[in-house]
Amino acid sequence: MNYKSIITALIFVLILQASYAQTKLKTGVWRGALKSKSGIDIPFNFEVKDNAGKQELFVLNSSERLKVTDVSSKGDSVFIHMPLFDSEFKLKVEAGNLKGNWVRHLGERDALIEFSAEPNTSWRFTSSPEKPTFDISGRWSAVIGEGERADTTVGEFKQTGNKLTGTFLTTTGDYRFLEGSVSGNQLLLSCFDGGHAYTFTATVKDAQTITDGKFVSVGSVQAWTAVKDANAKLPDAYSLTALKPGYKKIDFTFKDMNGKEVSLQDARYKNKVVIVQILGSWCPNCMDETAYMVNYYKKFRPKGVEVIGLAYERTNDFEKSKKALQQVKNRFNVTYPLLITGYTSNKVETAKSLPMLAKVVGFPTTIIIDKSGDVRKIHTGFSGPGTGEHYTEFISEFEKLTNDLLAEKAEASK
Repeated sequence: MNYKSIITALIFVLILQASYAQTKLKTGVWRGALKSKSGIDIPFNFEVKDNAGKQELFVLNSSERLKVTDVSSKGDSVFIHMPLFDSEFKLKVEAGNLKGNWVRHLGERDALIEFSAEPNTSWRFTSSPEKPTFDISGRWSAVIGEGERADTTVGEFKQTGNKLTGTFLTTTGDYRFLEGSVSGNQLLLSCFDGGHAYTFTATVKDAQTITDGKFVSVGSVQAWTAVKDANAKLPDAYSLTALKPGYKKIDFTFKDMNGKEVSLQDARYKNKVVIVQILGSWCPNCMDETAYMVNYYKKFRPKGVEVIGLAYERTNDFEKSKKALQQVKNRFNVTYPLLITGYTSNKVETAKSLPMLAKVVGFPTTIIIDKSGDVRKIHTGFSGPGTGEHYTEFISEFEKLTNDLLAEKAEASK
């Protein structure tokens, strides 16, 4: 190879390297916005940091900081793979901003949602909010949706000046860490967790009434209203699901992530208090419960407790379900068995997989089994850390129930 050819080759390599050079995102707080099908933005903030030469980001929702480490780039393209819910961002850098799509992998199909983000922007809804007309801190009885689809919930808000945080509690869980503001008489809240994105807007009519509400997800818009009610509460979470008449036990055999069949009849579960967790990798409240259950298992396994997770994914395909569930296992360092049921997250199909259950109201559902193998209680939903005192009350109640069951003796005749 002559000198000229060598120079040409070197120039080509340098050009190639430059074209694949890693794009460095500006460190600091960004404002991102997802464009819903209705055209209404769902905003959220995230912080970009450099960590030992590699970039990572944190999605900011009130007190939650969702860490994302799978951030890569090629040329002017940026790829952000979310740690849960099987979704990712495919973006381009344009004049320092980011533009592209949030891609949700929904089993057999993908959904693309338009996304943009700008750096050095810590505000979420407005950079110059008006002085709030009312302080809406406290508990509210809220109705989300209309007609047969209406869902009575409990809204809990904390307002400090313009800043507003809170959540809505439902019979199947909560809307996690909502953050936003009150500007004049306008309520503005949103949340993004990598799998779900919400915006709540409404008019604060007075200190007791919220009207003209819009609950916006990426694919729909629902109306909502609320009235102040310090005594608002939901039905008992242990009263919503039960066994069919004549049943005292449940039974199943499903494969674990290595393809090995696991059954409640296995020796591992004999004379143990067993917690059966009905979950899906797509379900945010299930992820909150899993985060708790991992620590619960560490605490109570030495005392005689076993936990089994039954996964109901968006697909019947074992390998696709395994891939989604592996993210959950890695994220939370799950040490108890996670079983791939082969049934989807459709509630009717879920109920068919466990025919002794009268119904499955929602995800997660948690079945508590005593040492004799009898189902003692079934808990629907999960109030996660975004619900504050409700979360700590659940933990106290659940762990007291565990200790009570551990103190009992198994009946040998059963």
